[in-house]
Amino acid sequence: MNDEEKKPLSRRELPLPGVAAICFYLLLIAGIIVVGVVGGGHYPPIFLILAALFMAASAGLVVSFRWAWALALSAVFLLTGYNGWIFASQRQLPAAVQAILNLVFFLYLIRPEVRERLR
Repeated sequence: MNDEEKKPLSRRELPLPGVAAICFYLLLIAGIIVVGVVGGGHYPPIFLILAALFMAASAGLVVSFRWAWALALSAVFLLTGYNGWIFASQRQLPAAVQAILNLVFFLYLIRPEVRERLR
């Protein structure tokens, strides 16, 4: 018997902790958008499309789909640019903090260890 036959069948691999945090973050942003559209009219209704895309990216990242990685990568990159623009034009410190957080998520998602675990 060789080593491959001795190994028991392993369970499905869990996502990396950073990927799980990004999934939760995308769900949180999607929830804020939905509440902003439905409750207060803070966002235009077209933003519900973004909320649906964020939820799809979050669910796909949990099961390690490559398309979800690309969608989440583009989401955090665009959010970085958007919040950077808000900070540059209106000097709102929370936008700068969120831009830096999104940049950290972007840099985490492009790591080779994260990309290797995708299917």
